[in-house]
Amino acid sequence: MDSLDQRRKRKRSLRQYPNLQLLLSVRSLLICFSFLIFLYLFSYTNPFSSIPVFRPVLVVSSLSLLSTSISTTVKSVQDSESLTSPPLKIESRVLFPDHVLLLVGGGSKNSFLKNEFECVYNHGKNGGFGKKKVLSFDEYDEFRSVLRCPLPSLNYSNVVKLQRVDKNRVLAEKSNGFFRRNQTVKSWENIAYEAALDGEIAVVFVKGLNLRPGRESDPRQFSCHFGFGHKNPIFTLSTKALAVAQEVVRCPFPESIERSLEKGIRVTVGFNRAHKPVLVPSVAKIFRPGPAFSSAKKHDLCVCTMVWNQASAIREWIKYHSWLGVEKWFIYDNNSEDGIEEVVQELNQENHNVTRFLWPWIKTQEAGFSHCALKAKSQCNWISFMDVDEYFYFPYSTPKHQQFRSLGHAPQNSLRDLVANFSRTNIGEIRTSCHSFGPSGLDAPPPQGVTVGYTCRLQSPERHKSIVRPDALDSTLLNVVHHFRLRKGFEYLNLPQSAAVINHYKYQVWGVFRAKFYRRVATYVADWRENQNEGSRDRAPGLGTEAIEPSDWSKKFCEVWDTGLRDFVLANFVDISTNSLPWEKRSD
Repeated sequence: MDSLDQRRKRKRSLRQYPNLQLLLSVRSLLICFSFLIFLYLFSYTNPFSSIPVFRPVLVVSSLSLLSTSISTTVKSVQDSESLTSPPLKIESRVLFPDHVLLLVGGGSKNSFLKNEFECVYNHGKNGGFGKKKVLSFDEYDEFRSVLRCPLPSLNYSNVVKLQRVDKNRVLAEKSNGFFRRNQTVKSWENIAYEAALDGEIAVVFVKGLNLRPGRESDPRQFSCHFGFGHKNPIFTLSTKALAVAQEVVRCPFPESIERSLEKGIRVTVGFNRAHKPVLVPSVAKIFRPGPAFSSAKKHDLCVCTMVWNQASAIREWIKYHSWLGVEKWFIYDNNSEDGIEEVVQELNQENHNVTRFLWPWIKTQEAGFSHCALKAKSQCNWISFMDVDEYFYFPYSTPKHQQFRSLGHAPQNSLRDLVANFSRTNIGEIRTSCHSFGPSGLDAPPPQGVTVGYTCRLQSPERHKSIVRPDALDSTLLNVVHHFRLRKGFEYLNLPQSAAVINHYKYQVWGVFRAKFYRRVATYVADWRENQNEGSRDRAPGLGTEAIEPSDWSKKFCEVWDTGLRDFVLANFVDISTNSLPWEKRSD
């Protein structure tokens, strides 16, 4: 009876305070919502979010690196630099023929300058470890750095880890406190390696599609897939390919994920097999275009090149062509190890507008040039694609060729003025013939530079190089290094040799030339060490496949003595006060 009276009293009390029930309900909802927020912050990734959560962790194994087994449980460590920047974390590994490339996220821009690392390899049989020095490191994009490690020794895993020198502290992938068991190394032979935006179009660069060079492929068999996450991305959106050529795939970019561009969106390519898309492994991300490839003012003439260990050559090349009117330089660095960064910095201090862009993808010159044409078109009216051993030369002009340039000797800015004459026409590409020069009797690099030192060449020109209008290029960005495919309505122009030529210092002294045997940058050109296309003009005639100096190398490739560019340089570039050229090394 008492309990019945008590229940009646409670009911009357609740009727007197009708808002109490509402208050209790709101309080319960707030508690539930707070708990959900806690779970969200506790988790490391959320693949369904519009912006991926990136939480790299620096970890220490529970046992010493020199122990005979690996503990799967790891302990998080608060590194000193994580107070101001995210800790470092290995995102991806790519296996190349001569090294393992590691993409590392997080950290500050100077992480690898302040903290030296070494490569760590797990022995596949006894559980031990091996260590090797890092080959190189560099900033890759706004959020990632690139480290290159030597290939593992026999019986050691190619799942390379990183360790700070003299510290038992390892960078490792972490998932809920445990090493990932599905650590993989992506093969360079089958990978989506780079991506960029072209307005509302995603452009993806891919190895492994095995498409025929020099022609467009059927896009109906391909698609692009977009997702979030770093180590194991989840691709939630896809669009059909619009154009496919060589290693370049173009697809519409989903407008719904545009806000995520600040942190980067993972993208890959799928190709149809049994009516289902097979996705290519990917390390490619699309970011909002950065300041390196944006400009409020368009330059009339830019140059794009790809280099590997050419630091000693670019100073003369840039100084000379700047005099001819080149205003902006894009240097795609293909894993140089010769201090090219310092040379670029010095040139910029001397008011040469040079941008060095790390391009760690070997034998992809055609794709690199497509990437440069895409990224630089907002800055440049014309772009010359050429190598650092190629120099434009303007012979004495006669009235017959007055339509291309002024009479007489070439004045300053002659190259820029030449291309500007065609900016309001339907000419989309200007092609210039190349003369190949030999060692010219020399046994050592000429101290005054290649333009003065090499003066003997082959009689007939070999190939050509092009200056293009980015807005005239076909949407496929298809090129064969020497020239691009143009959009309908545009034509190319062959400059007569009496108006302009390119001196190609192709066969220099043996000590310089032999470096080309290590690697060539073009995708569809065989390395000299390969027994392929030995009669091609891309190879050194009669040299074969071994880097053995012929006894008469210094006298080879010499059919015509040509001192035109040498005389031009000595007449226009010598500093009278020092009697030296702008690119010469000074004794002081």
